[in-house]
Amino acid sequence: MKYEIQVTNWKKNGIALSKIRREVFIEEQNVPEELEWDEFDNECIHILVTSESNLAIACGRLKPDGHIGRMAVLKNYRKTGIGTATLLALLKSAQKMNLNRVYLHSQITAIPFYEKQGFETTSEIFMDANIPHKTMEKHLKSDIPE
Repeated sequence: MKYEIQVTNWKKNGIALSKIRREVFIEEQNVPEELEWDEFDNECIHILVTSESNLAIACGRLKPDGHIGRMAVLKNYRKTGIGTATLLALLKSAQKMNLNRVYLHSQITAIPFYEKQGFETTSEIFMDANIPHKTMEKHLKSDIPE
């Protein structure tokens, strides 16, 4: 599958980014809409993945403090490597920001995905938007693959 990954911002691609997040989090996972949208989107680095036909299919964001979040891949594109590519693009952005570590709040079902990329669990289970999560973190080196 061919796709394009772009590092972007909310002002440029907020409509496409919000469409993915609405479909995955609000519609599929029943996250309350008021919990999905926050004041941080404008200050984050965003990753937008588009298909060969220019359909927005995946996204993620990185806050200035190293918090990775809002990772989402549309259902029909999961298990294709797009989630990994999105995460690697976020990690590269974190390196460019000279961050020493990144962290995220992983849904319990996604922990193995993040562990494969070197993240370690650093908390007990907590609920966020009625979904069980754990905090995970990764210390950055300069060996993130291209």
